[in-house]
Amino acid sequence: QVQLVESGGGLVQAGGSLRLSCAASGRTFSIAYMGWFRQPPGLEREFVATITWSGGSTYYADSVKGRFTISRDNARNTVYLQMNSLKPEDTAVYYCAAAKEISGSRRYAAGAYDYWGQGTQVTVSS
Repeated sequence: QVQLVESGGGLVQAGGSLRLSCAASGRTFSIAYMGWFRQPPGLEREFVATITWSGGSTYYADSVKGRFTISRDNARNTVYLQMNSLKPEDTAVYYCAAAKEISGSRRYAAGAYDYWGQGTQVTVSS
């Protein structure tokens, strides 16, 4: 099993920045991908970004490209999401997720991830 704990959410004005952190514990050697998803109010959970644990390859949703950066610190078993130029439509509960293995385009699908954090609220005011 892998346990994930997010931190760093909060309230920020449009144009501001936040950095989310996700610390993994347990059988972290089994992780192949760690990603971020978000669920806006009244909507379904959607992909934000993901990173391969070994090589550091990154993938982003079009809506956040150029504004968000995902990174990892293998020594600390932690993944980060740096969010810049935040917009009100970025308001959501952000979830960290980890996957043991993923093939091809399934890296963008929530169902491909095996472990989830509890979520952290990000609110962007206009």
